[in-house]
Amino acid sequence: MIKKLVFLATTLMILASPIFAQTAGDAAKSSDNWRKGLAYIAMGIASGLCGLGQAKAVASSAEAMARNPGAQAGIRFALILGLVLIESLALYTLVITFIAQ
Repeated sequence: MIKKLVFLATTLMILASPIFAQTAGDAAKSSDNWRKGLAYIAMGIASGLCGLGQAKAVASSAEAMARNPGAQAGIRFALILGLVLIESLALYTLVITFIAQ
């Protein structure tokens, strides 16, 4: 398991290294490269955590509906509202990523 994680981290760093590359006359835009790279990393983290949050919300609501079928309308409303708020985090991060460019 540790070998897989080390391999994954190494591969990620190798594949992400062109983000930080710069040309010889482009030394003044060094902060732009960092800003773009960090914005892309933030988008990846936000998307991954939104996926985990949505999976947990759907699993919990399915379990709640199975336990109490009479409360399906309220549970469904809370689920949809929660999923909308979770997805808005990813959309806000996407907007910030485009602004960082």
